[in-house]
Amino acid sequence: MEKKSKSPLKSILTIVISLAFAGFFLWFALKGLDFKVIQKSLAKANYWWVLLAACFGISAYWFRAIRWNLMLEPMGHQISNSNSLWSISFGYLMNLTIPRSGEVARATALYGVEKVPVDKSFGTIILERVVDLVCMVGFLGLTLVFKFNAILSFYNFVTEQKDKKEKFEPNFFERQMIKIGVDDFDTFYSSLKIIIGLLIIVGLIIFYKYKKESLINFGKGIFQGLTSIFKLKQKAKFIFYTIAIWVSYYFAAYLVCFALPETSDFAFADGFLILVVGTFGMIIPASGGIGAFNLAMKYGFMALFISMGKSGEIGGEVGLTYSFISLPLQITIMLVMGLISIPMLAKERNKVVTDHKI
Repeated sequence: MEKKSKSPLKSILTIVISLAFAGFFLWFALKGLDFKVIQKSLAKANYWWVLLAACFGISAYWFRAIRWNLMLEPMGHQISNSNSLWSISFGYLMNLTIPRSGEVARATALYGVEKVPVDKSFGTIILERVVDLVCMVGFLGLTLVFKFNAILSFYNFVTEQKDKKEKFEPNFFERQMIKIGVDDFDTFYSSLKIIIGLLIIVGLIIFYKYKKESLINFGKGIFQGLTSIFKLKQKAKFIFYTIAIWVSYYFAAYLVCFALPETSDFAFADGFLILVVGTFGMIIPASGGIGAFNLAMKYGFMALFISMGKSGEIGGEVGLTYSFISLPLQITIMLVMGLISIPMLAKERNKVVTDHKI
């Protein structure tokens, strides 16, 4: 069966929407910011710490590649760690163009060099996300235990600011709605949510009706990938590499703090909050996390500074400075590893074709 190519219009629309998300969050994060303050902080940064953080960022790729191999082994696929690494790198590169497209691109890339069925490898990728979610919840728990005062301080700060703005100020959309007679926005937004929810349900029903057989077959492959964790032959190694991945993520985030004079005295526990907040920022489907990550760091550092008895405004500026170092670092790693993966995967695919002809 010939696979239908993805609609170019849909891809373009996805990119435009993700760029819109990035633009909105970036505007919101930078609103009222004095760029000269950020420039001074960036000029004083010690970029040797950034380089060390990059080493941990890259090591997470390698640990994830080995772990993926362990997950595919129970299904009878013994892949090379290098092919696993470059497939993962290619997937991350695709995420920079179209958010959330990397998972499919990664599975497709692996099929090209190892002939692992896409549905099975995609199932293990979903399983990875589940395992990563568990690890993320673990770090969230550590954050709540060790930095609850920072979260509470930020909540109190936001509440106080909200109390100062009791008067209702309609935005542009609401002003237009008022002109046509809508004045009860609580009812309006509630009705809008119900309508959107019903449309989504109807859309899913229609989609299932026409794609039932394909969905069932794809679901079986995914299920096999998900259940592979119960058949792991090397469970201890799987746990070790999972811990290694998240320890690498932690130090890739935390070590950047030592690059800035304002955060060089941050405690080990402060890194928990930075990692959690940064991960939440990267989850939002904005291109490369741009805007969403910056805003998340602004609020995260505000929380830390307020809990230390320092200015929340200065904390926000420092958080943005941190984001202007950390985010470009992550994107650079994605670009470099992703661009290297293209010729490496192409070379392996040529080998597969040559061996098949022989």
